[in-house]
Amino acid sequence: MREVGQNEKNRAHRSVRVRGALAALAVAAVASGCGSPGGREARPAGGPQALQAPPARALGSYAAKLRAAHAARVAAAKRWGLARVPLAAPPPPAKKPRITARKGFEVRGQEELGLPPVFTTVPTKQKVVFLTIDDGAEKDPAFLRMMSELKIPYNAFLSNFLIKDDYGYFKKLQDRGAVLNNHTLHHPYLPALSYRQQRREICGMQDVLEKHYGKRPVLFRPPFGNYNQDTLRAAKSCGIKYAPIWDEEVYVDHWEYREDDQDLHPGDIVLTHFRGRDEWHGTMVDDMRRFLDKVTAKGYAVARLQDYL
Repeated sequence: MREVGQNEKNRAHRSVRVRGALAALAVAAVASGCGSPGGREARPAGGPQALQAPPARALGSYAAKLRAAHAARVAAAKRWGLARVPLAAPPPPAKKPRITARKGFEVRGQEELGLPPVFTTVPTKQKVVFLTIDDGAEKDPAFLRMMSELKIPYNAFLSNFLIKDDYGYFKKLQDRGAVLNNHTLHHPYLPALSYRQQRREICGMQDVLEKHYGKRPVLFRPPFGNYNQDTLRAAKSCGIKYAPIWDEEVYVDHWEYREDDQDLHPGDIVLTHFRGRDEWHGTMVDDMRRFLDKVTAKGYAVARLQDYL
């Protein structure tokens, strides 16, 4: 009888440990936004004390879903020819970092006029980078499938003259989690234009994005990374809050770096373009494979830029 009683106690202790482990898994998943569209999970009102662990059966089901999601990610990485499974981004910071203009990238009156900061890196210690893709020339359906299956977040900076032949393609990107931003109507060298002309390029693109995608973005990238005070004044008047450019640029066959150390850093913004075999020696899938293999090998995850702004 004593042995039977001890076995029952052991089973009870194991049950408690399992419940505790599954509860911790669920809480961590909710905190990181796992298992919800766009990486967002509704949180209960009332603060942390309101976050109660569900019954063991529900937790077991949830853990099974997480395992299935990871298995799908592993399979997708293999299917798209990646050397490693991309790392999952950590939960974004509860307190957003203060974004300021990069030193040497300010314009006259930057602070006084409250102009959108031009920056190349987000201040963070997390090993994350941010993927941005410019213009919209190439509309590769395989790229859309790849990024959707791998659940890689990215920002697209679009120019109307390149997307107007297929607005629907970029709506599909948006529906699968991409954030669509402003890269002007015609991709001109903005410093050569008057304030009024620059404003027409930027505000006009805001109108296009709102009409076709339902939103006026707060991110704007000046073409070629060139701008002056009029550019940022015009952007601000059009509702722009940030003007991210980039710290690294990735191509199908090589990387280019802004910094002397020729390396990635926490919070770096990485640029590439919507390009295909007509202009590059490879496809957008090839480009993304090179990008993901590099950042993963260096221990970086790809995070969503808006979560840090």
